[in-house]
Order: sequence, then structure tokens, then C-alpha cells
Amino acid sequence: MLMIQPDPIIVETVDRLLGEQCSADVINAAEDGQWPASLWQSLEDAGATQAWVPEAAGGGGASIADGFAITRLAGKHAVPVPLAETLLAGYLLAAAGLEVPTGPLTIAPVVGETEFRPSAQGSFEGSARRVPCVRNAGFMVATIAGDARVGLGLFDRSSWRIGEGDGIVKGLDANVHLHGEAIAIADTGDWRGPLLLLGAAVRSHQIAGALEHMLAQSIEYAQMRNQFGRPISKFQAVQHNLAVLAGEAAAAGAAADGAMKAIVLHGLDDTRTFMAVASAKIRAGEAAGTGAAIAHQVHGAIGFTREYSLHQRTRRLWTWRDDFHPERVWADRLGRAVCAEGADRLWPSLTAL
Repeated sequence: MLMIQPDPIIVETVDRLLGEQCSADVINAAEDGQWPASLWQSLEDAGATQAWVPEAAGGGGASIADGFAITRLAGKHAVPVPLAETLLAGYLLAAAGLEVPTGPLTIAPVVGETEFRPSAQGSFEGSARRVPCVRNAGFMVATIAGDARVGLGLFDRSSWRIGEGDGIVKGLDANVHLHGEAIAIADTGDWRGPLLLLGAAVRSHQIAGALEHMLAQSIEYAQMRNQFGRPISKFQAVQHNLAVLAGEAAAAGAAADGAMKAIVLHGLDDTRTFMAVASAKIRAGEAAGTGAAIAHQVHGAIGFTREYSLHQRTRRLWTWRDDFHPERVWADRLGRAVCAEGADRLWPSLTAL
């Protein structure tokens, strides 16, 4: 029987570990360039970083649902290490039949659809924008241009040069220029689609996790902050905003769960999976914008200060909503796919999600 619900023991273990070791100070220090080695080692020791790698390949052999639950917790705790990216990279490498290296991994591209192209010398070359946690990643899994299809390549850090970029999380993400040979290549099949779909589903879960944390944080602050002699949670306008935020968090979580279930039940090549993932990325992106605005409105000026942890989630929300295509691109693709299916297929497709 296929597992669609995550193992509660895995969820509880990773949630507790991150709650204990991923404090606001650790996140701020990581953004200043200090690699949280203890946090990463604890995640490796717990088996969280290679949960999606089969046991036969040295991984944890966790289910699809388990892996997505871990990525949601990574979003909830604003983890400043490439936990989600390492999970995604490990899944793709294992699916391609390639060996999965240990240590932190990253993915490219997350912005746009650029593939690294082969040169006359047999190496690969190209640039990628805003590669997550590339400053501390030991390896990068990237799409590479082939004769007719898009392959998958594994590169070590000697292959790329780090640049700068706008709109990134300082100390973690950066633009890169790659020029080097691949350690391993999967040149059968087309890997652009799987990378894009899995990446979008992962980011949807991270957004849902961050919104879950921001909702709890906003409720706690509203109950604690007094204005005119009573907590601001007693004011109807604040209650309304918190209710809207709760609805956005719930909608993002439900859409992300729908994408996960479609991947489990139908695989990555099914139209129903595409529709579910596209819908999740669209809805999660919308929730990220609305939810971040409400959370900051509830908190007022304190939400923008470095000492307060709200900004650690909201800045990532603004980044994640654009990763693996923003909602406007997915909305266009989803609309085209629905039109191509025809009117008679619309209702069956919707009810199949």
C-alpha cells in the first residue's frame, strides 16, 4: 500500500531537532556567513538529509510523504542550510541511477529554465541565478543541455564561481557561473520536467510551513501586545486579519498536500500531477503575498527588525514564491493545459486531484 501520510515519528523528530537547534540567532549568523555545522551534522545524523534516497543506495528510504513533511518543517523553521535542496537533489540522482554524495547539495536552476551547455573541451558552461545555499554546498545537481533532451549533471564546487545577485538571502544564496566537467551525467530521459515539478511542490510545502509558523507567531504577539488597555487580539480588525491569515495558511497547506498526493498516486508524468502541482504553486504563492502582509501588519514595526524573527520567514516567502516559476507562469501553463484537454475533460480532471 502507498504511504500518503507522513510517519509521525519522523515529523516529531525533525520538528524537535529544528526547534532546538535552529534559533533566530543561528539563522542570523548563517546569513552573515557562519555555516551552522552543528545543525547540519544533526540533520545528517538523524537521516533527514538523505531521507528520499533508497536504502539500497545508502539513504533513509523514506516515503514521498515523509520527504515533503521534512521540507515543510524546513520552511516552518526557516532552516539556513540546504535541507530541502539536498532532499530534492538526492531524489533526482537516485531516480537517474546516479550515486548520491554525502554533504550539502544544491540545485540549479531555480530561477528560469537555463541549462548548462557542453563546450568543445567536454566540460559544461553557463550561469544560474540565485542558487540556494551555494556558498556552502559541496555539490550541485543541474540540468544540462543534450542533443535532443535535457539531461542531469552532478558537479562539485570546483566547477563553479560564486557571484553576487539582487533579491537573495545574504550569506546563503548567490548567482553562479559554472565552467567544468560533470562528475556524473544522466543523459537518458528528459529531466527538466521532473526537476521543475518536484521543485515547485517542495517550495509549496516550504511556503505552507513558513505560513504555519507566522500564523502562530502573529496570534501569540496579538495576545501579548496591549493597546488602549487591552490585547490587540481583542480588536475586531485584528481578529479579522488573523482569520484571513489562518485561511491563507490552511489553503496553502491543503494545496501542497494535494500536490504531494498526486505525485504519490500518479507519478510525475501524469497530467493530473501537473495540474495539482501547478495549482499548489499558484495558491501557495498567493498565500505568501497575502500572509506576509498581514503578519507584518499585526506586528507593526517590530516585524522588520533584525532581532525579531518574523523577517526570516517573510523574506524566504518572497524568494520561494518565485523559485521554480512564480504563480503567473504556472497560471499560464495551467490555463493552456486545461484548454488543450478540452471542456469535456475539465470536470473529471478537477475531481481527480
